[in-house]
Amino acid sequence: MKKYLLMLAAAATMIGSMSSCSNFDGLLDEENYGNPTVDEMVQDEQNVILLVGQCYADLKWIHDHWGYWGLTTIVSDEGICVPRNGGNDWNDGGYWLKQNTHTWDFRGDAIKNVWNSTISGAVSCNRVLQTLELGKDNMTPELYAQYVGEVEVLRSYYFYLLFECFGRIPYTEKYEEVVGPMNQPWETWSQLVAVLERNAPNMAVVDDSNRAANYGRTTQGFAYALLARLYLNAESYGCTLDNIFQTVERPAQFQGSFYDNCVRCCDEVINKGSYTIENNYFNNFKIFNEGSKENILCIVDNGLADFDERSQWSMSNKLRIVMNTHHYGIQQAYGMVLDTWNGFCARPDFLKLYNTSDVRGVGEESKRNGTGDKQEWGWFVGPVYKAAATAEQIAARDTSAMYVDEDHDEPTIIHSEISNINNAHNFDGARLNKWEPDKTGTYKYCENDFILMRYADVLWMKEEAILRGGAGASGINGVSKSDFDAYFKRAMGSVDAFKAAYPEASTTPTLQGILDERGREFTWEMVRRRDLIRYNEYGNIQYVTNKADHLKWFPIPRSVLEKSLRDEAGKPIWTQNPGYTNQDVK
Repeated sequence: MKKYLLMLAAAATMIGSMSSCSNFDGLLDEENYGNPTVDEMVQDEQNVILLVGQCYADLKWIHDHWGYWGLTTIVSDEGICVPRNGGNDWNDGGYWLKQNTHTWDFRGDAIKNVWNSTISGAVSCNRVLQTLELGKDNMTPELYAQYVGEVEVLRSYYFYLLFECFGRIPYTEKYEEVVGPMNQPWETWSQLVAVLERNAPNMAVVDDSNRAANYGRTTQGFAYALLARLYLNAESYGCTLDNIFQTVERPAQFQGSFYDNCVRCCDEVINKGSYTIENNYFNNFKIFNEGSKENILCIVDNGLADFDERSQWSMSNKLRIVMNTHHYGIQQAYGMVLDTWNGFCARPDFLKLYNTSDVRGVGEESKRNGTGDKQEWGWFVGPVYKAAATAEQIAARDTSAMYVDEDHDEPTIIHSEISNINNAHNFDGARLNKWEPDKTGTYKYCENDFILMRYADVLWMKEEAILRGGAGASGINGVSKSDFDAYFKRAMGSVDAFKAAYPEASTTPTLQGILDERGREFTWEMVRRRDLIRYNEYGNIQYVTNKADHLKWFPIPRSVLEKSLRDEAGKPIWTQNPGYTNQDVK
């Protein structure tokens, strides 16, 4: 968490912009910046910073369980949200069960929320870009190019999230309504790549002298990392070398295969030396994690003042993962301000990816001691002790010192198994524990800055792209050896231990080994769904009953289709994604 002027400006000016827009409703109204004209305003760089800062506000809707994070996490093999107590908790009309089993339809609230929040962010960027263009003559060329690049890359990220979910989207680079058909996935991919390739070379390169000033902002490292992600996943979006760049000029940098370009973009990040692997995995997820040199872009938290209390029972703009996943008793054990909700947990099969000595995993459950553990673990299992429990009681695993679950009238001991996904026990399912909870009773919600892109992801994208045929040399024993050694050591205590446990992700890398390692490393960081789709494993998930291919895209919300413009024959211009039968608008 860090209170930067840029992000404070965003929170102050944009909290009300979410509304219930399903296309661009209400987002194209002119904004009043006060008495100064645009020409007068842009002459002062601090005003430009305030203006650009508005564009970041909608990022804060991404990491909620009713937003992009929740939507993509529980449809993957890494997470699940099961009803408990006979459906009294976490039922919500069967919504979570439908997501768990891949039997969703267009009615899901999170699906609509993702559409609205990403569209809102993209429109905000286009509005600011229009304002910068109007004031261009009153800015230096360098200043204009700097902030236009920052906003265009951020806009690309908003559209990337929308595109990731729906494929066919109303992509636009102008501050105006989209009146034509939605883009096909390969068209949007081409436009995103063109914008990022154009801007990336001119973006700020992070080093120790400017790291704080660029924290929470788009930079060259982020632009190239997002490009690498787009190249690595291009084929999973339906892109081919023949159908791309039909509606936008092919960037001069694009040479060779998708995987060649992925390697190139990863090398742009790696060779600059801006980022490094943290020696402690959990440093990236601490409450005060702004010191991490591994995190490329985060959603910066600004304290409590900007939280919209009205949205606490739906999507909110505060990070709530700690509350979402942990059992009710954790609030008492740690003295947390807000209650914990006993929601999201791990699908049991996913935990089999971890060696029992891997700190990112669940450990050896029979030896875990829950809130009494001194060792940090990525997943929580074991007893939840009362705050007043003594060291002797914890060492003895004294059940009288444990929090008593009121629904079951028994000591709380969390385990990895799930007894019934239709009505789970309160203790079922390991809880993700890598985001540090507040044990001081200071903060109501999570003040951890949420990571959107991490350097470790860049390292693994390059390795995978090379295995898929991209031109380049592996970094495991090459230019990135020091980073990989630090990465291996922090997970297992030593490089040798990691290589012995996971040879297919280290000694002799394979595609399957990298997929498994990406699961271990990036769980609940919003990358797993696309990883599984890229590997054709999206239907092979524990508890999933519907394996239809069209589920690789979510349905376009019906409220969006209902407001679509119509052609001369009176038919809506926007139509539902293929495969979602009887969900179109006539």
